[in-house]
Amino acid sequence: MGSGTSHGMPVIACDCAACKSKDPKDNRMRSSALIQDDTTCIVIDTGPEFRIQALRFGIKKLDAVLVTHSHADHIHGLDDIRVFSKEKSVPIYSNTQTLADIRNRFDYIFKCTQEGGGKPHVELFDVKNYTPANPLVIKSVTLFPIPMKHGCLDSTGWRIGNTAYLTDLNFLPEQSLQMLDGIENLVIDGLRERPHTTHFNFDEALQVVSKTTAKNVWLTHLTHDFTNEQLKVLFAEKKRTLGLPSLLNRSIEPAYDGFVIEIKL
Repeated sequence: MGSGTSHGMPVIACDCAACKSKDPKDNRMRSSALIQDDTTCIVIDTGPEFRIQALRFGIKKLDAVLVTHSHADHIHGLDDIRVFSKEKSVPIYSNTQTLADIRNRFDYIFKCTQEGGGKPHVELFDVKNYTPANPLVIKSVTLFPIPMKHGCLDSTGWRIGNTAYLTDLNFLPEQSLQMLDGIENLVIDGLRERPHTTHFNFDEALQVVSKTTAKNVWLTHLTHDFTNEQLKVLFAEKKRTLGLPSLLNRSIEPAYDGFVIEIKL
């Protein structure tokens, strides 16, 4: 539902060529994903544009929220899930650190106060005990968390069948890399060309890609340094020049808001 970094794109007050682009694929909301079939609807991250994303992609119900980490661009739309929690609480799944931050950031949710204009009703669930051998099952969807590091912050990726979604990381432990064995589709954090202290840049993301079985790859959490079309050219060049032969037979593309992956569970 969103492929942009914390500023989104276009960036406020920016007149760069990318931000002025008329290509719809260069309009990037904050990073978020929707997992959906006929019976189940799960959202990964509820950033500041969650209301807009829910309207754009026609979300009518919400069975669970998976949270990667507690930065504002990934959770500050959480209040808008209240329309989905009128009849029962919405479960939220994440790591210990993130859940503590949610309790702190949205303390009013967990206090016995008058409802006023309403507040979301949620239940928080720690994912520390879910593994490939003991996965999380949400109605028709089976998935498991992938521990990552986003600077000094714990972040959580997710594997659903033959697909993995890994955003906001600059380190993937070896044990987590092994959890990607057999994947066909990979969405991975690739912020920009230049290095960053808490995100993979393009080269670092592609180094990880080269160690996986993913045939189809999309880099997400993108800045406004390049347009979608410029990224396509750049990634094609990197496949040839990075010295990683295993990349040559893979599809490597920039993510864009609204692209769809068919997941095999």
